Amino acid sequence: MSRRINGLQAWALQRFSAVFLIGFSLYVLLDLSINPVSGYSQWRSWLGQPLNSVLIMLASAMLLIHAWVGIRDVIMDYIHPLALRVLVLSLFALGLLASAAWLATILIKVLV
Repeated sequence: MSRRINGLQAWALQRFSAVFLIGFSLYVLLDLSINPVSGYSQWRSWLGQPLNSVLIMLASAMLLIHAWVGIRDVIMDYIHPLALRVLVLSLFALGLLASAAWLATILIKVLV
């Protein structure tokens, strides 16, 4: 059994992550326009709220998934030699994993 994502699953994942990111962006804009924050302590308090911290982690995961599916589709469409395609996909995967690790480090420092 293969664990690869087919075209319809990738399309659905791309759309779901986009809808989630739009909803998250609207939530942040609305929340910060109603309750503006200024200063580090207020930002830390805002980020430390359970709903906000969970949504930020989910939005981060969705952003990385959205970026991966999008760049994977573009690379598969436009880079035809298999070795070059694997190399470019691997470099992007490493870049996204490094971004995820960096983001996790930032969130841990802020939330703990």
